[in-house]
Formats: sequence, structure tokens, C-alpha cells
Amino acid sequence: MSLQEAIRYEQISAKAYEHPADRAATAALRSIPLLDKAVKYLSGFFVERMIREFHVGNAVQLSDRQVPLVWAAHVRTASVLDIGRVPDLYVTQTPLANAFTVGAKRPMVVLRSGLVRDYSPSELDVVLAHEMGHVLSEHYYYQTALVFLQQIIYRATGTPTFIPGLPAQAVYLVLLEWWRAAELSADRASSLVVGDPLMTCHMLMRMAGGALEGMSLDAFLAQAARYADEENLYTRWSRAWFEASRDHPIAVKRARELMSWVSDGSYDRIRAGNYVRRGQEPPLPTELDAATLHYRDRFLKILQVTAGGVERMLGQLEDWLRSEDAGGGDGDGGGGKGPGSGSSGRSGTRGRRSS
Repeated sequence: MSLQEAIRYEQISAKAYEHPADRAATAALRSIPLLDKAVKYLSGFFVERMIREFHVGNAVQLSDRQVPLVWAAHVRTASVLDIGRVPDLYVTQTPLANAFTVGAKRPMVVLRSGLVRDYSPSELDVVLAHEMGHVLSEHYYYQTALVFLQQIIYRATGTPTFIPGLPAQAVYLVLLEWWRAAELSADRASSLVVGDPLMTCHMLMRMAGGALEGMSLDAFLAQAARYADEENLYTRWSRAWFEASRDHPIAVKRARELMSWVSDGSYDRIRAGNYVRRGQEPPLPTELDAATLHYRDRFLKILQVTAGGVERMLGQLEDWLRSEDAGGGDGDGGGGKGPGSGSSGRSGTRGRRSS
């Protein structure tokens, strides 16, 4: 199905398609006040402005006058998900086939030139729809901080703290854990927009293996089944270590997760118009409470191992936020500013952890 023929999901809420792992991980991240505030501070006005200015100066902004066919597909994707303000779209000279969404107050989508050059329009639609799913879910707040920390960490050597006073490595690893869950939601959004989950799986295969002739989606889905059915405990343990260092879930797992969602009837229900609208979002369902606690424990364990203790980590975050506020930093205001809000957030985290 082309995007011109796609269903328009009027006032669809991101909660209609979000993966339970994404909802749980996001809720867990927000339940650690100082960590959530620090992440939003990083993705605030200063970092957003820096990233935007970099792309304005070093990438090409697409529009109805610049690569108009890709821009038109981007606009149609926003229309399908009923997103009123179309994010800016840029393309960078990078041979890899990839894309990402960043920003805080004004999200922007960035395409790699290898994706635009080597893949068909329908395949590109899948990626544009995936990124628009991130926009509707407002994943970009946390992804902006992740991209920023990733750049700092990759360019630095020595001590794991690369921003004075901020334990960057610990925050980065927590965001990696969250991001892998968020990707599963965007895959669902992609399948809804293009109207074909198999097309989304096809693009997952192509991005994993390259734009090669002769690829078989049936063989790829069979590969996904073999991966999921692996019973060897050592192999599963090795996979867990491998996956923990990645910013995206394993491609075959993403395909498997997507098709499981389709199989349980959720995809067809949304396509038929039975979905949650904006402003009607229900609270986190009871069955997700355990998953939220699971992710929160995992996040706290990452902080424990990486920063030498949760309380030490929270103290570092509190000191860093206080110094930024005193210096007039350009945060986005998420979670409030000032030492008082930091202190209350820290004590609130202690109280919930002890309970």
C-alpha cells in the first residue's frame, strides 16, 4: 500500500500502539526523579540548539523545493498519524542506511544518505513512519540526551565521567536500556502507517543485511523463530551481554515482536478504528506494574554498578543540576529547576526504593 492510500488515524494516541516494554521502561525512568530531570536537562534548549545548528550547517534540509518526493512522503506520514506540526527533515552524507529523531521542543528527523540512495520509496516510507512513531510517542526527549552522551563518550578517553560533575556513562547505559524498548513501539507505528507489518519486517531484514538482491523475508522470519526458540542457557546469556551494548534491539527479535503483536489481533483492531484517542489515555494498567518495577530495578542496578552506588549517583546528579542552575544553564524546565526540587526528588527516590 502506498502512503497516498493509507488510513488516517485521527487523534490516535501513542498509547494505542506502544509496546508494554516501552511503557514500562519509560514509567520506570520517570520514577527516578533526579535521573529523569538530568536527562531532560541534557535534552533541553542548549543541546537541542547545538544539534539543530550542526545540521543546518552540515546537512541538507528537505522541503517541497529540496528532494520534494522524500519530503512529500514525510508530510504524508505525519498526516497518517494526525500530527499537525510536521518535524523538520534533514539528510546527511553518510553511507549507512539509518535515521534518527532528536530535539526537545522542536523534534527533527535526520536521514542518512545511504538510506535515501539505496532503498526504494516504499522501503523509505517504512523508516519515515518509524521515526514519526517516535515523534508521536515523544521519545525524542530522551533520545536527544542519548545522542549527545553517545557523541561525548565516543570522543573521550579515560575516566567514565566526561561532563564535569555528571556521571555520563551511567546515564548513557540507562538510556540504552530504555531505547531498545522504545524501538519496539516505533516498529508498530511503522506497520500501522504503511499498512503492512510484513513490509516493516522486510525493511528490518534489509537494514540488517544491506540492500541486496535475492533476500527472502520468509527465510528471515524463520531465522527469527530459530533465534527465539534457542534453549541453550549459555547462548542466551551471551546474547544478553551482546544486546546490552546495542542502541537497537536485535533485528530478528524486532521482527518477531512485531509479528506477535499482529497475531494477537491488536494491529487489526487499530486498523479498524478501535484505538485510544489523545486525551483518553488510561493509566498504566495493572499488568504493567510488575514490568515497571522490573525496569526500575534494572536501571538502579546499572547505576549501582557503573557509578559505584545509587545514592552516590543521585548525589552526583543533584550536585550537577545545582551547579547548572546556579550557572544559568539552558534546561528545558522538565521536572523544575533549583536545588529544592532536586533534593525533594532525591528523597522521593529513597523512599520508593526502601518500600
